[in-house]
Amino acid sequence: MTLILFNKPYDVLSQFTDRGSPTTRATLSDYIDVPGVYPAGRLDRDSEGLLLLTDDGRLQSRIADPKFKLPKTYWVQVEGVPDDDALHRLRSGVMLNDGLTRPAEAERIAPPDIWPRTPPIRVRQSIPDTWLSLTITEGRNRQVRRMTAAVGYPTLRLIRWRIGDWMLDDLAPGAWRAA
Repeated sequence: MTLILFNKPYDVLSQFTDRGSPTTRATLSDYIDVPGVYPAGRLDRDSEGLLLLTDDGRLQSRIADPKFKLPKTYWVQVEGVPDDDALHRLRSGVMLNDGLTRPAEAERIAPPDIWPRTPPIRVRQSIPDTWLSLTITEGRNRQVRRMTAAVGYPTLRLIRWRIGDWMLDDLAPGAWRAA
């Protein structure tokens, strides 16, 4: 069994080919040359961080399928400074257009010591930003971004730091290692 931890850079698709796009976009094949592995779950093109790849279909299902409730931790840079009420709402579950989310673990954190993003996020001098650690146990489409927006704090940058027991640690963007 092969399991790969990959730090997906911003603007890279979580698949090995880019079908249907008139322009060529970066894919996993630009970074990983290991036959027979497939991503266990997704990470949006505009998100960064941990993506697991495996050649084991059972493990892939266990990681990706929401019924297993595998916790995923994200470091989220949001616009503004979320108050205690916003954090409480994230912890209680947020009503989205596709229903109420499961409760999340949510806390403000110090800005993490991480790589710069290319291109950088948009910065507005008059509006501060804050980093949150948000742990969810489901995987709806763009869920973290929709949750922070629903409580009034749009996401500027999103990095998946952990999936279950696997963490990014010191893995550089575009780098991978076998678990």
